[in-house]
Amino acid sequence: MEFTFSPALTLSGFVVGALVGLTGVGGGSLMTPLLVLLFGFKPATAVGTDLLYAAITKGGGSLIHHGHGHIDWGITGRLALGSVPAALVTLVVLGRMGVQDHGASGLISVALGIALLLTAASLIFRQRLLEFARSRRQHPPSAARTATLTIIVGVILGALVTISSVGAGALGVTALCFLYPDLPIRRIVGSDIAHAVPLTLVAGIGHWWLGTVDFGLLGALLLGSLPGIAIGSHLSTKVPERALRHLLAFVLLFIGGKLILA
Repeated sequence: MEFTFSPALTLSGFVVGALVGLTGVGGGSLMTPLLVLLFGFKPATAVGTDLLYAAITKGGGSLIHHGHGHIDWGITGRLALGSVPAALVTLVVLGRMGVQDHGASGLISVALGIALLLTAASLIFRQRLLEFARSRRQHPPSAARTATLTIIVGVILGALVTISSVGAGALGVTALCFLYPDLPIRRIVGSDIAHAVPLTLVAGIGHWWLGTVDFGLLGALLLGSLPGIAIGSHLSTKVPERALRHLLAFVLLFIGGKLILA
């Protein structure tokens, strides 16, 4: 593996890592469009590299959540039961389309834009969505139906994340809040992060097989993002998270629209 130090890429990794630590917003929502729009990487390369980047960073996060008992492994397993097969099918489709060809690149850009718009909406309306989810506690669905819906959510996330590297964070948490309104938010977040590890690892390895992972880029990003995440997490209690989330949401709306209309 060839690694060439790039101050701009490492600085970008640090900034994105710090924002992830401050807000909990998935790195793919920020890193992938940054690589495409600012640094000019092909969409497929940006997505493939970011998936392995996410597998490494979320792996560390899931260990921390597991240590605190914040993971419901039943929920994580049901999500993975849907997402991992969906990721494999999506990888086969991308491979047959020619992932670096213009058609597949256009599909990835549009999917990325849509995922960013959905992520932005979930950030802006998260509190209202949580309140609505809590209001449904009086008429909870059956356990079997909830399990089935969880697997279906996994299928949707598996396809979306494999195409765009976005969705396993904010969208996954929002869906789980609807399905499990009585579950503490820390266990929802922990379960979602744990689920993202096998999903992004399988999708990332698949993109490596397709030839869309740049390991030099991956090393440069990790060099900056790992300390960025640590610093951002330390400062998270001192920063007005709600205002920062709304600012990020509007940035994602702008970037998502630009990718769709490009």
